[in-house]
Amino acid sequence: MFLQEVGLDEGQKDEIVAIIKGMGFKNEVSNKSIVEPTLEFAIVQDADRLDAIGAIGIARCFTYGGSKNSALHDPRILPRDSLSKEKYMSKEEKQTSINHFHEKLFKLKDMMKTEAGKRRAEKRHRFMEEFVAEFYEEWSGRA
Repeated sequence: MFLQEVGLDEGQKDEIVAIIKGMGFKNEVSNKSIVEPTLEFAIVQDADRLDAIGAIGIARCFTYGGSKNSALHDPRILPRDSLSKEKYMSKEEKQTSINHFHEKLFKLKDMMKTEAGKRRAEKRHRFMEEFVAEFYEEWSGRA
């Protein structure tokens, strides 16, 4: 309704809706893109991914984990490897906020589509790596 209210034609509305439906990590992890990759798609997807990494991404990760009563970290619960869309979306396996870095957030830098997105992702990725390394040091009592 909003797209109609701002006066977009059907083609523009269809393109925007396709971008929104197709830009999620779960679609790319399953290699099932539902939209033709256009420059507009790449820009929106990179912007969404940049929001998920770096300092704000870290805050979002722990805020979301807390809202779902997920543990910060449990060394007995290992990050899942080679996630399919179904496994990534599954709520049956108990997971931790720290595991989310390994399962998704650390992968986003290499999934960026635009040169501008890649440049911005580098710094945010390094910050997350430093944060998680410090987290493990403090968790283990070495820091």
